[in-house]
Formats: sequence, structure tokens, C-alpha cells
Amino acid sequence: MLKKQWPAFLLAFVLPIVAVFWWWGGFATVNVSEGEAGPYRYAYLDYEGPISDMRKTQREALKKFDLAGVPAGDTITVLFTDPRAAHGKVRAHVGYVLGNAAPLPQGLKEGRIERRPVFIARVQAAVLLAPSKAYQALADTLAERGKTIVMPTVELYRPAGEVDRIGTFTLEMNR
Repeated sequence: MLKKQWPAFLLAFVLPIVAVFWWWGGFATVNVSEGEAGPYRYAYLDYEGPISDMRKTQREALKKFDLAGVPAGDTITVLFTDPRAAHGKVRAHVGYVLGNAAPLPQGLKEGRIERRPVFIARVQAAVLLAPSKAYQALADTLAERGKTIVMPTVELYRPAGEVDRIGTFTLEMNR
């Protein structure tokens, strides 16, 4: 009897989970390289708390862009503390890239990051899955060189612009 149920179990439960994981970019390869990145001008809100709650602050920042009628660029998060060392709590700037000529939306602070040499980890995956893949790939690459991840890091997410497409997540760490 159990042998007859395996195909139905695989079809009903396992296959859909694997398909969603694949569609979200779970099997995507992370490209880690060295290069230069920046400059960035961004508008942000300060955040301090559990890393899992940062998206609420991201949405608050986007509301301020919408109210001001200013187009928001890619999402940007500058992490100043390592969530592994702080039991999942972080201190960060959470916001959006701001065009050079764009006005600063009211209620947001302005940040700038100059052009600098960085390690770059880039992956095409869902925003909830991409950071863990990118950080793991960067940590593995750095470990081969006898190094570790050093804060601050800059995370950028560029949505694909289509509902059925997955965006691109970029993680940058100063060299």
C-alpha cells in the first residue's frame, strides 16, 4: 500500500515545493568577484532591531518616496552590524537609491557611498532567499583566502519589473 502512495505524495507535495524553490532562485548560482562599485546616493531610514523586521522599515521609506512623488531606485540596505554576532539584531540604513538630481523625500536622511574596491556577490533570486545565498557564497570565497565577512556591507536589490520574473540581488563588501 505504501508503495502505491509514493507517486501521489511526490506529485502533490514534493514536486510543488521543489518547483517553487527553483522559481525563487534556490538553485541559482551566485557569482562572486572583485571589482569596483558606487558611487551611490540614497535616501534611508535608520533601523535597529531584528533583521527579520527590516522589510517594514523598507516599506515606510517607499511610502515617503511615493508621497513626495520621487521615483525610488533599487532597494539599498547598509548593514553596520553582523546579525550572526548580534543574535539576529542589526543596525542599518534601509532605503532606496536616489537619482543624483532627485530631491530628498521629506522624513528621509541622505546617504552617500563613494566608488570603492569591493568583493561582489550577485545572484538572481527572490528577495527573501537571495541574501542568504549571497552571504554564504561570499563567506565561502573569503574563507578560501583566509578572510571573513567584515561589516559594513551594502545590499542592493533590483526587481525584474515583471511579476513572473525574479530580480537581482547584489552584495558588496569593501576589500
